[in-house]
Order: sequence, then structure tokens, then C-alpha cells
Amino acid sequence: MDYGHPLQFGVSITPLNDDPLAPVALAKQAEALGLDIVTVQDHPYQPRFHETWTLLSWIAGATSRISLSPHVLNVPMRVASVMARSAASLDLLSQGRAQLAVGAGAFWDAMVAMGVERLSAGESVAALEEAIEVMRGVWDLSTGRPLYLRGKHHAVTGIEPGPAPAHRIPIAVGAGKQRMLDLTGRLGDGWIVPGGENGIPLLAKGNHVIDEAARSVGRDPREIRRIVNLGDTFAGVETEPFSGQWESWVERMTTLALDDGVSTFLLSSDDPVRLELFATHVVPAVTTAVAAERAARETSLQPVVPLAVRAKRRSGIAYGKIPDSLLPGAVEPGDVSYGNVRSTYLRGGTPGLVLHPENAAQVADAVLWAQQQSVALSVRSGGHGFSGRSTNDGGIVIDLSRMGAIDVLNEAERLVRVEPGARWGEVTAVLRTHGWALSSGDFGGVGVGGLSTAGGIGFLSRAHGLTIDHVRAVDVVTANGNILGASATEHPDLFWAMRGAGFAFGVVTAFEFQVDEITTIGFGQLQYDVTDDVAGFLVRWGAAVEASPRDTTSFLMMGPPQDGRVIAQTSNVVASDDPNTILERLQRLADVAPLVGQQAMLLDYDALVSAQPRIGHRGRGEPTGRSGLLEHITPEFATAAEQLLLRGATSFFQIRALGGATADLAPEETAFAHRTAQFSVLAMSSSSERIDPIWDAMRHMFAGIYLSFETDQDRAAQRRIPACASRASAKAETAVRPDQCVPGQLQPAA
Repeated sequence: MDYGHPLQFGVSITPLNDDPLAPVALAKQAEALGLDIVTVQDHPYQPRFHETWTLLSWIAGATSRISLSPHVLNVPMRVASVMARSAASLDLLSQGRAQLAVGAGAFWDAMVAMGVERLSAGESVAALEEAIEVMRGVWDLSTGRPLYLRGKHHAVTGIEPGPAPAHRIPIAVGAGKQRMLDLTGRLGDGWIVPGGENGIPLLAKGNHVIDEAARSVGRDPREIRRIVNLGDTFAGVETEPFSGQWESWVERMTTLALDDGVSTFLLSSDDPVRLELFATHVVPAVTTAVAAERAARETSLQPVVPLAVRAKRRSGIAYGKIPDSLLPGAVEPGDVSYGNVRSTYLRGGTPGLVLHPENAAQVADAVLWAQQQSVALSVRSGGHGFSGRSTNDGGIVIDLSRMGAIDVLNEAERLVRVEPGARWGEVTAVLRTHGWALSSGDFGGVGVGGLSTAGGIGFLSRAHGLTIDHVRAVDVVTANGNILGASATEHPDLFWAMRGAGFAFGVVTAFEFQVDEITTIGFGQLQYDVTDDVAGFLVRWGAAVEASPRDTTSFLMMGPPQDGRVIAQTSNVVASDDPNTILERLQRLADVAPLVGQQAMLLDYDALVSAQPRIGHRGRGEPTGRSGLLEHITPEFATAAEQLLLRGATSFFQIRALGGATADLAPEETAFAHRTAQFSVLAMSSSSERIDPIWDAMRHMFAGIYLSFETDQDRAAQRRIPACASRASAKAETAVRPDQCVPGQLQPAA
């Protein structure tokens, strides 16, 4: 009866508050001695005891590695949803070190005295089952919906789930009788044998009941870890158990592990001397003896995937064959962290697997393995992914967010190496310390990888060009798993393709940028009332932008009428720190229509493109986006755009200025071919049926599209736009046919 679990050793601490910091000191000693877990007894009715959660939190802050658990948590005295959030918070603060051990209650007289309603044995089991369901429901962010669980003893009615813990918190159950053992087999991740060493005779019967209950619901009995507390009388030694007699402990514990399935041993002691002897004498000897016997028996030590995870697996993915290098960062639909990785910033997704490689070799492993699966593959850097290409339904996502290093390679030449998972706000913050900046997007939470392979139309574009214009070299994992360096002199055709159509040719694992000397900039926001002349305003604004010096970049945002008014807002950046120059440039743009709001300021570029702390994206919708690259804002285009807005066909309408430095490169120099385009247009809508009747009539006006903003992934629809002027390449690594070319972008072969 060896379940093949890795052995764990720890200490069960009495939370006495006579010397308030003594339990903390014992926990720190346990960690220093290399033990795996520290548990704290839970008796809220004892005035001489610390409150368990408070003590565990203090221990978490005083340690860095050891796992932490109440032992066992008195569930009838707590609200299940609050208990779940306490455990998740402890897990997040301790970086994945929290565990739970729960019980149906004991010492009822003391609890009744504190106002807890007495429950029968049957009610206690039912209440505990409800509490476990509530806790796991609170931790599950995968549904994206409020949580409703209507139990008799524990109920929630429409609460928002979360926070999700840092890892799947195991829930062990203290159980001795039939119904509690059955519950443990159906729901528990561990069984705490009651009564310490006095409960050891219950192991055989308890294991049988738990195993049968597990099988009855489709679980593998190996999902449940067996946990025993060891006191001074263990192995027949009543006093001074380690005074030259610790060998008897080793022999008995080895037998319990190999023949009775016990894999977690907790020393119930508050004595630092005994704790040290246990950790230095008993633990190594038991570990060695069990490992030797398991090798001789050829015991399977493969981890067991819980039924709750296996039940949500998608077809077409060989989960059992994920490369070992990728397993630590693999997230499945049943994992607690899935809710934070399934979606992008605006778009919901339901991938079957999200992989988090941490270096180029692991990216290559992911690419090669994904090709063997019969599902879609998406690649994601920062997670914005408006177009929908960085998540999917039932497929695999290679998420590069753990590859976020930013390093200065050459101070004199302003060369910077950035990994694709870095976000632009993080990049701008690093560059600012050197007096530098890099033309990027307009939001600091966007990942470097997607933007730097597609184009990069940002607030500095007219002054300093597209982001891809600053790329000097890339490291790329190609479809055959090769890790290549590409630059003007090394794999030049691949380098050409990666700047504008990089998504079609490989996964970039590092960019080398040459950045600009930029610190303070001028930023102005102007609001116009254009209710009476939307089309005329668009024409005048477009002309003013084209007439502006290249140091000025303007973004226009509009929406449908609100309260009968149409308001346009522009965000304008002037690449100058001279107030007079900034005001002169803004005045040109202010004159195009009556202003209803304005502000102007000097600020550092990193203050404009800043990033909030990293959190999982939880987009739920499927927004429709239509994109077009426009040579000029003509009256014809302006009239059609006016109809989009006035009919409510678009909820968000944006035009980004190009021109200036973006036209300095010839169309054939990069895969972003439309260098003569002066504007990039984005129209968002709740559905394609709402926007396409008008948009389809506008398609002939555009020279191309910018795929980062285009959600229509149907190639036939994209090819309706005139063919782009691009450089043909027939290299093996970057084969592209002219009929696969989309204006401004390239599409991969089928």
C-alpha cells in the first residue's frame, strides 16, 4: 500500500502565546533544518493560543521556503468564503506555500460557549462538504461568472470568485469515521489520521474506505496523501525518543511509508532539541531507506493529475506527454491559475493548455511538441491580443510572459536587448534611467513581442518611426525548432520578414533595439464638439496632422453620439521639451473645431506609457475590430466614417497618425509595406453584422490593414484588399508566395 507520493516531513506547533514569538522561532528552525512543512494547531476557543491565520501569516513573512498549514482548521467556527480568501491570500503572499487541513469540529462545549450552533455528526459532515465546495468555488476563476452555492450550512449567492491562489491548495481532511473517510476519498487531497500515533491501527481500514470512495467518483486513490502526527510515544519509546534510540523511529516510519501509504510525517513537539534530532537523524535515514526499497520494488513515482483537472481536459492534446521542461509552467483548464491565463485583455478564450517557457530552448520544445497535437496554436507575449490570435478555443497557447528581461548591450550605441514577455511600461521605465525612449504603442501593459513583430504604431511614430524600424536583430525559434539569430547580415530574409510579419515566421525570444535619446515630451489632450460636422472635422483634422512637423503625433478617438452630441478627443505628443514649440504644435490641431476641453503638460515618456502591476487578463467578450491603412482622410472616407459613428455601428473609433519618420523607409525594406499610409484606422463593434455592411463599402479606400487591430481571421476576406507591394522571398525558412501577401503584413502558408 505505497501510493508513491514524495515524502514530506514537518512539525506540528502548539500556538501558545505565553512567549508570543516562540512558535515563529520554531517554524524558522524547521525551515533551516530542511523540513518541508510547518503546521499550526487550531483551537480558537483557547485564550492561551494565537489565532491560527494570524500566526501563519507571521510565520510566512519570517520564512521563505517551508509550506504552511493550519492543523486542523475548525470549519464550523468559520465562514467558508472568508476562509477561502484567507487561504488564497496566504498562498499569494507566501508564493505558493499554503496548504489546508480541515475538520468537522471538536470540543463542542467550548464552541457552543462561543456562540457556535451544535451540529450532529451527520450535519457536521454535510457542513464540511459544503465548505470545501465553497472554498474551491471561490478559488476557481475559470468560469468568469459569479459564484452561487446554496448549501444549508455554507452558502454564497453571487459573489465574485477570487483571489485565485498561487497554486492548487491541497485540502487534507481530519477523519476517523465512515462518513468522514468517505468524504475524504471523494473530495480530499489528504487524510490526517486522527489521534496521532494512537490512530495508526486505523490506517488499513481507513485506506480501504478512502480508496473505494475515490474510485466511486472516478478518482485515483493516489490523489489522496496520508498524513500522520508523531508524538513522544511513537515506536514504543515513551521518553527521550531520540536518546540513542531513534533507529526504532526510522524502522517504524519506513514501514508506514512502504506498507501503509503514509507519506507525510509531522513531529508533534515544541522542543527545539527534539526537532533538530528528528530533522538531522530520522528524516535522512527514512528518506534513504524508502528510496532504496521503492527502487527495488519499481514503485511508480509519477505524480497523479487530480480528477478535477483531468475532467476539464480538451481533446487533441496529449497532456501526459508534455515535455518535462515545460511541465512547471503548464496550465490546464482545471488548474486554479487557468482563469488568469485563458483570456487576453479584451477577448475571452478557452485554450486547452497554456505553456510558459522561460528561455529559447523551452520555446523550441513548445513549438515542436505543439506541432504534434491536432489543435490550434497561438503565441502570446503580454496578453493584450485584441485581434484574437493570442488565445483560442481548445488549442495550445505559448505564453512568453515569463521571458521579460531588459538589458543594455551597448551604452554608446544605445543598443538594448528585450525579451518578448516584457511590457512596454517596464521597458520605458528602464530606458528613462538612461535618458532614452523607444517608439512603441500607447499603453504600457502591451507586451513587447506582438507589437514588435507587427509594426508598432505609437505616440512617437511620426518623430521616430515604427517600433520595427528600431529592431537591429532578433533571436527566433522557427517552425522546425531551430533557434536562429537574424539581422541585416545574418539570415537577412528572415530578418526582413520578422519586421512586420513576424507572427508568420517564428517565435521571437529576444529583440535587439537601437533606441533614441528622449526624455521629456509635450503631451496635450484636446476635446472637440463635432456634432454638426463630423465628416468635415475628420477632413480638417487629417489635413492638420499631415501638415504638422514630424515631431508631432496625434491619435483621434470618437464614439457614437451621447445625449445627442458627438465628442472627439485627440491625444497628441510633441517630441520636444520646449514649451513654446509644444504650444505652437498643439495650436495647429486646436484650430480644426470648437474645443470643449483641453490640457497640455510636460512629462517624461515613461509617465505616458506606464504599466500597472502584472495581473492576469480576464477578457470575456469577443469584440469585432476592423482595420485599415489610409493614404489620406478624404471627404469620401470622412462621410463613410460619419455614418459608422452616427448609426452606432462602432463603439470605439480611432485614427492613429502615421507619416513623418514612418515613411523614411522604402516599402520593400520591411514586411510592413505601406510606408506611404498617413493614418491607421480602427473601428470596434459588438458584432461583425453591425459594422460590416458599412465597412465593406469602405474597403476600397484602404491601402492595407494592420493585423494587430483586425479580428477577421478569414484570409479570403483579407485578400479583398488590394495586393501589397512586398519583397518576395523564396528562402526555405521564410517561404512566402505573393498570393499570401496582405497589405502591411504577410500570412503564413496553409
